[in-house]
Amino acid sequence: MGGSLVIGTRGSKLALWQAHWVKAEIEKNHPGLHVELSVIKTKGDKILDVPLAKVGGKGLFVKEIEDALLSGAIDLAIHSMKDVPAEIPEGLSIGAIPLRENPMDVLLSRGNLTLKELPYQAKVGTSSLRRSSQIRKVRPDLDILPLRGNIDTRLRKLDEGEFDAIVLAAAGVRRLGFADRISEYLPPETVLPSVGQGALCIEIRLNDPRIEAIVTQMNHDDTHTVVSGERAFLHRLEGGCQIPIAAHGAVSGTDFTMTGLVADLTGETIIKETISGPREDSVALGIALADRLLERGAKTILDQVKETG
Repeated sequence: MGGSLVIGTRGSKLALWQAHWVKAEIEKNHPGLHVELSVIKTKGDKILDVPLAKVGGKGLFVKEIEDALLSGAIDLAIHSMKDVPAEIPEGLSIGAIPLRENPMDVLLSRGNLTLKELPYQAKVGTSSLRRSSQIRKVRPDLDILPLRGNIDTRLRKLDEGEFDAIVLAAAGVRRLGFADRISEYLPPETVLPSVGQGALCIEIRLNDPRIEAIVTQMNHDDTHTVVSGERAFLHRLEGGCQIPIAAHGAVSGTDFTMTGLVADLTGETIIKETISGPREDSVALGIALADRLLERGAKTILDQVKETG
């Protein structure tokens, strides 16, 4: 196949790793196709001194790239799935979700200590309300402080002693070659991951059969099934980055299982449930799980968090 194709991506090391991986996969499947990257700076890349929850949540990392996709300036966009809002803009669609990396959160600490081993009132860095509320549930003594920036920046702040530990997504740490720095993979019983964490989103224009045919080859069926269920859960809860919502699904043969939670900011109240059913019903099960949490009081928590701002 000849011709050319432009991939839109953020400019961080992790985003570029992801975009280059997709580029290599496309070139492997379509020899002769010229693939280039277009680096686009998003609002989230420009505002680094304020927690995401204060500046509008996760759409901050995708909007400018989606605008370029809609205008035709790029042919497809690569995002970390956990950065993609539950609502996809009109005219766009998720073209493929490749095989997921490890979806867990990880602790990186000075002295290689686990979460339980961290000293009393240790300083832990994360700007994720989802992570901080769940960590507070098990270690209310910890001093949880905001931490933003790329992985290199966060590791530097840990090494310089600004923090005793930091919490990151396993996928990014592993993709950039820092797996040896991980002190502990936080089990989902302790910290349930973000919706779509560890997965990539390849976003395309609707009614673009040429690009659709190219990216479909990268879709991983099990990952697509699971992430679609998790995103249906998020969509039902109308959740964003500024609200502590988590979900983690898995397929086993013909079965799909997912655990979801909604927490308040202190971690004192966490509403958590698990649902199971046929894998082909993952989206309906995600919606049903969200409804269960709403019935158990999640709506009150979500309204309070929104009011708190």
